[in-house]
Amino acid sequence: MSKATILGLSGPSSSGKTTLARLLRSIFPHTLVLHEDDFYRPEEELPFRAGLRDWDCAAALDIPALVKALSFIRGNGRLPDWLVSKEDRNSIGEHGVPLDTVAELKDSVAAWMQGTGKGVLNQSRTMVILDGFLLFGESVREVREVIDIKMLLRVTFARAKDRREKRSGYVTLEGFWEDPPGYVEKVVWPGYVEEHSFMFEGGDVDGTVNEKVVEDLGIQVCPGGGEWPIEKVLPWSVDTVMKTLSAHAK
Repeated sequence: MSKATILGLSGPSSSGKTTLARLLRSIFPHTLVLHEDDFYRPEEELPFRAGLRDWDCAAALDIPALVKALSFIRGNGRLPDWLVSKEDRNSIGEHGVPLDTVAELKDSVAAWMQGTGKGVLNQSRTMVILDGFLLFGESVREVREVIDIKMLLRVTFARAKDRREKRSGYVTLEGFWEDPPGYVEKVVWPGYVEEHSFMFEGGDVDGTVNEKVVEDLGIQVCPGGGEWPIEKVLPWSVDTVMKTLSAHAK
């Protein structure tokens, strides 16, 4: 029997995945976070796109190591001892959600765990949130297939570009990476479109979700078309997780 429920939280770079994952960890008991970014290959092994190192594609990731970690988590209900997170050293800034809202959501989860959610999460059955930019694409089917709850965040290109360019950079295996000029337009966004266009009508990632495709894959897409602030995304996420966990427990 599995000792962990794996929640996959995906979306474009700078869509708020890591911020949301950490908030959910603080709201749901017996919950851990696993970062896909901790499975990058060494920088010298990364492919190129538009003459630049491409950190935003499947080839940049050590997929077998990620699958191995997920298998361990499912069997043990905890993160593997060999995994040391560099992602936790990256700054993500303030989450922007009022503390009263977080407290109310914690109370809602506590009440749920006394009712329909009773026994769903405990010391013997944890929830592990895997946050990553590429969890549901066709190139990572082996990852997608072992995720129990799939949630996709959206963000507009303009917001993604603005947020990413405000970051100082990222801790890597080799040290520190700073995006060169034009990196979002040349690398990040084209990679997102290639991997996710099949989930949208006409392949337009800024347009309407293809409901049949996401339903068949079991992906729950955050409403708002990428315009929702985190204070709206968080309550939707908490409600979605509670409902889905309750359904899985039946």
